[in-house]
Amino acid sequence: MQINVITLFPEMFTAITECGITSKAAEQGLIELNYFNPREFTTDKHRTVDDKPYGGGPGMLMKTQPLVAAIKAARRGLRARGTNLEAKVAYLSPQGRVLDQAGVLELASRDSMILVCGRYQGIDQRVIDQEVDEEWSVGNFVLSGGELAAMTLIDAVTRLQSGAVGDKDSVSQDSFSNGLLHWPEYTKPKVFNNQYVPSVLLSGDHKAIREWRLEQSLITTRTKRPELISKKGLDQKKH
Repeated sequence: MQINVITLFPEMFTAITECGITSKAAEQGLIELNYFNPREFTTDKHRTVDDKPYGGGPGMLMKTQPLVAAIKAARRGLRARGTNLEAKVAYLSPQGRVLDQAGVLELASRDSMILVCGRYQGIDQRVIDQEVDEEWSVGNFVLSGGELAAMTLIDAVTRLQSGAVGDKDSVSQDSFSNGLLHWPEYTKPKVFNNQYVPSVLLSGDHKAIREWRLEQSLITTRTKRPELISKKGLDQKKH
């Protein structure tokens, strides 16, 4: 998967390219990250990338010209590599569709995408209208910029690339993979601060373990995220 990122701070993405699963995925060529900094597309000597919004008010907006130029360059970059010319331009915004596991699965199936990381007060609505295909949010809160949201999206999508995670079964058993939260997990020692590992996990009875895990998954979901139970259409009284 090729991901072209429009960002004023490409150095932030070393958290993706130099650490953990995403770093290994990049080394293996499972993902390719390229950065397009609007500051490199400015035309004034001060390399200005922001300006005051019309109508007044606090904050600044990213300027249209360098931002659009960076997006067009990102598109050309895809063409140069023979990648899907229909790659969607996604703007990371608190007004976007909230990213969930279904959305991650949808994004992970693509072979390329362009991510736009806003800064300051955001970007000109005309850029959204003319250049952006979709908007994604990582939650109902505001960040200083779209970079952290983009990294969250990239990490989640990378985990679903074939070969990115050593044990593929661990991905299929993640929270939300079946609409429920993950069951409690335990490792050595068997006793920790007078608390014991559940005996069923030591039994070697795989059927009993699967049943216990499903039950615990339902209990955990009902306790911590009851709205997920409702979405799944389960009768809480039966579990």
